[in-house]
Amino acid sequence: MDEFYSSSEKLLKFIEKSPSCFHVVNNISEELEAKGYKKLSENERWELTLGGRYYVVRNGSSLIAFHLPSKGYDGFQLICSHSDSPTFKIKSNPEMEADKKYTKLNVEKYGGMLCAPWFDRPLSVAGRVLVKASDGIRPVLVNIDRDLLMIPNLAIHMNRNANDGYTYNAQIDMCPVFGDETAKDSFLSLIAQSAGTEKENLLDMDLFLYNRQKGTFLGAQEEFIASPRLDDLQCLYGSLQGFLNTEHPKNAVLFCAFDNEETGSVSRQGAASTFLQDVLKRIQFAMGNTQEDYLRAVASSFMISADNAHAVHPNHMDKADPVNRPQMNHGIVLKYNANQKYTTDAVSAAVLRTLCSAGDIPLQVFTNRSDMAGGSTLGNLSNTQVSMRCADVGLAQLAMHSPYEMAGKKDTYYFEKMAALFYQSRIKVTEEGVFIKE
Repeated sequence: MDEFYSSSEKLLKFIEKSPSCFHVVNNISEELEAKGYKKLSENERWELTLGGRYYVVRNGSSLIAFHLPSKGYDGFQLICSHSDSPTFKIKSNPEMEADKKYTKLNVEKYGGMLCAPWFDRPLSVAGRVLVKASDGIRPVLVNIDRDLLMIPNLAIHMNRNANDGYTYNAQIDMCPVFGDETAKDSFLSLIAQSAGTEKENLLDMDLFLYNRQKGTFLGAQEEFIASPRLDDLQCLYGSLQGFLNTEHPKNAVLFCAFDNEETGSVSRQGAASTFLQDVLKRIQFAMGNTQEDYLRAVASSFMISADNAHAVHPNHMDKADPVNRPQMNHGIVLKYNANQKYTTDAVSAAVLRTLCSAGDIPLQVFTNRSDMAGGSTLGNLSNTQVSMRCADVGLAQLAMHSPYEMAGKKDTYYFEKMAALFYQSRIKVTEEGVFIKE
């Protein structure tokens, strides 16, 4: 088994265990604990030491881990990814009766997804519930680990224009079938059973639909992978593995997983929140440093914003830029945008090019067509709170924002290798330039 296959096989297993953003963070926490990272609480005093390994969770869906060097540091080096993916969120009072013979669930869109691929496939429900306990209220992760729901298409006989284009109405078209008339009033009981409690103990919930189809390898030489939630768990997983394999960092290094990127990051746990700033300040103050020291450290820091990128589509090659045309299995994608949807500039790009060259890691470039608008990601949003040099990168994929996406088998390994090299290097940002020491 080659390193490319091994890295992506482990990624697919991680994704299978991570049907919601809450499960993503829980699984990351378990990997960190196994590597000796200590969990911190935001509402308790932090006692930190040089050489220490720590992590903190906000909302159960965002996480920042950090590893301090043993001899002091110039600044912070971090890779940021996101834990969420476009899906459907289950509304309060979710059950709806249809024709007195069906029970369906009331859902709303979360993020900008492709609606059509959600039809006619087994779905289920995962997330968290808040449960009444003897000592107050506690969150419990739930995952109905079986084929539970389906959103059935309207037959072609009843919509003869279906193949000519269709505008989906989330309230009318996208509600999944939960059961027949006998399923009435049973959804919350099923959720309570999964949470190990009684229905009357359920206080509220954050539950989402997820695609039940498992990840797989495909292509003539099994050169591709297909899976739910590759955007952005492929980057997140790759950066996590690079972080975990860094034994003796030369700078203060951080791994960041933010929630709510798909809806704009404007939550208390999103990249545009104070979460990153709060953690960086608390590191500095716990180490006996001042506000001035914090500002100097941030000015000397470097961030990689990691979120998957668009590969050239083989059936729509005209949608790509004429020159910058990323392909799956061809390495890290460096993303540029003149209007600052991405943070990459000549300085930050030079750092990434230097790192990838040193590690013999293939690097390619993404830009939008000049007549097409693109999306934004974590880097420019987090920079509203913490201003530092930043490069936006990703891995090339197809079917972005579908419940089943496609990417390159080799690229997971390339990202792990790039992340490990980044975390093991000492990057110093000054007015004169950027200096890298391996």
